[in-house]
Amino acid sequence: MPTRVRQDLFDPRRGLDRGRGRAVEALWYACKVVFFLSAFPWPSALRVWLLRRFGAQVGRGVLLKPRVNIHLPWKLSLGDHVWIGEEVFILNFETVTVGAHACISQRAFLCTGNHDFRDVTMPYRNRPIVVGDGAWIGAQALVAPGVTVGEEAVVTTGSVVTRSLPPAMICSGNPCVPVTPRWRETAG
Repeated sequence: MPTRVRQDLFDPRRGLDRGRGRAVEALWYACKVVFFLSAFPWPSALRVWLLRRFGAQVGRGVLLKPRVNIHLPWKLSLGDHVWIGEEVFILNFETVTVGAHACISQRAFLCTGNHDFRDVTMPYRNRPIVVGDGAWIGAQALVAPGVTVGEEAVVTTGSVVTRSLPPAMICSGNPCVPVTPRWRETAG
């Protein structure tokens, strides 16, 4: 029985606004390869400066470790004192907003891109991601399109976040769910 899926009919221009022209995107990719994807420990301040030049909104005191992969910097907003760990991948076809004092740990994957698998042509179904102030995304966690991680929430290592999470909760698992309050004074 032949498949109903028709990837040959997929239109990469439908449902995706890249936000800049091809020349700017090509320049970003060259810059990204040298200063962001490299293991060479370029100063974080240099990478922050470059992100701002390419249209990212970046607050004060942001720390960017080596080998961070940011797809489209002009669709990125980082609050004050955000920490981004090594090998974090931010696939931001839509906006990714990370609040002040938030931490995105090593190899976490924030993915705004998806496809509508119920349509035979598999069009894009992209959604923004918001990480609240003071939230912590643990190492190797996946945050899916359309998710909001509440203020001061913790996503534990390796969790898969497919739905929005409440503030000030430790959340864990696949699928990631709230488990216990983050702060002892709010625990029952």
